Amino acid sequence: MVDLKYGNEAVREGNKSRGLSPIPAMGAPRGALPRLWRAAQLLLLLAAGGAAPADPQWRGAGTSPHLRSIFLGRCADYLALLGPQLRDKNCTAIWEAFKVVLDKDPCSVLPSDYDLFMNLSRHSIPRDKSLFWENNQFLITSYAENTRRFMPLSDILYGRVGHVLSWCRQKNASGLDYKSCPTSEDCENNAVDSFWKRASTQYSKDSSGVIHVMLNGSEPTGAYPIRGFFADFEVPYFQKDKITRIEIWVMHEIGEPKVESCGEGSVKILEKRLKEMGFQYSCINDYLPVKLLKCVDHSTHPDCALNSAAASIQRGVPSLYTEQSAGLVIPLLVALASSAQM
Repeated sequence: MVDLKYGNEAVREGNKSRGLSPIPAMGAPRGALPRLWRAAQLLLLLAAGGAAPADPQWRGAGTSPHLRSIFLGRCADYLALLGPQLRDKNCTAIWEAFKVVLDKDPCSVLPSDYDLFMNLSRHSIPRDKSLFWENNQFLITSYAENTRRFMPLSDILYGRVGHVLSWCRQKNASGLDYKSCPTSEDCENNAVDSFWKRASTQYSKDSSGVIHVMLNGSEPTGAYPIRGFFADFEVPYFQKDKITRIEIWVMHEIGEPKVESCGEGSVKILEKRLKEMGFQYSCINDYLPVKLLKCVDHSTHPDCALNSAAASIQRGVPSLYTEQSAGLVIPLLVALASSAQM
C-alpha cells in the first residue's frame, strides 16, 4: 500500500458537509398515519433546501472548499513572488488542464491524466536544490524556507498548487464530493494519489547535482518506507547522468527514541539500493543546520545542548536569563549554519 505522503495524510481533518438540524417531533400523531407523518417530515426537510446527512463514502477528506480559487491564487502568487521568470505561464490554462480529472470517476484517475497539466506547469529546478523526504513534511517546509534554501516538491509550481489539498468527483453524479474522497485504501487510481505519483516522477527526472534526502529516524515503522512515494515514484526515476551524489540526512525528533540511524534498518536498505543503482551517496545523522532549526522550539532540552558554545554563553550569566539566552543563540546559530552550507 502506498503511503499518503502528499495527499490525504495532510488533510485528514477534512471539511464536514453542512446539514440541517433534526426537526423536532412536534407531537407526531399516533396510530393511523405514521407513514404520512414521516413523509411530511421529509417534505419539510427538502423544502428547507437540505438533506439528511449521510456517512462519508470514502476514507479520505472531501474536496477542499474553494478549490479553484485556492489553485489559481497559489499559481498567481508563485509566478509573481517566487518565479518571476515564469510569468509566461498561464494559470487559467493550467487550471483547465488540471480540472479534467474532476469529471472522471473518483477511482478511475490515472497519473497520465495529469500530463497536460504537467506540461503547462513544469519548470526547471536549480541544480543542488532538490530535497526529497519521508515522514517530516512540516520540517521540510520550514527548512526550505519558501525556496530560499531548497526546493522540495511542494515548492515547485505544480506541487505548490496541489499542496495539502484534496479533490474528487462524486461517485455516481456530476459535481465535486465535498464529504469524502478515496485514498489508496479505497482504490489505487484515486485523483490525489495519481496527482502526486505524476508530480513525484517529474520532480525526480528534473532534479540534478547533489540530491538531498531527509528521513525521520524516530519513525516507529522505519525511516525509509519500503513502499511509498519516495521508494516507488522518486528513487526509480533518478537520472544517473544528471546526479553527482546523494546526501541522506537522518533526523531524530527532539526527546524521542532514535529508532534508526545511518547504516541501520531501512536506512541501510536505501543505502544498498542507491549503491546498486550506481550512485555515490553519504549519510549524516542529525544534519546540524536542520537540528538547530528543530531546537528553536526545544532550546532547553538536553538533546539541544551545544556543548562548549552553550557552556561559554551560560558561564557567569544569572540563572534568570539562562533560558532566554539559549533561546536567542539557537536561532542565531541556525542562520550561521544555513549560510555556511549555502
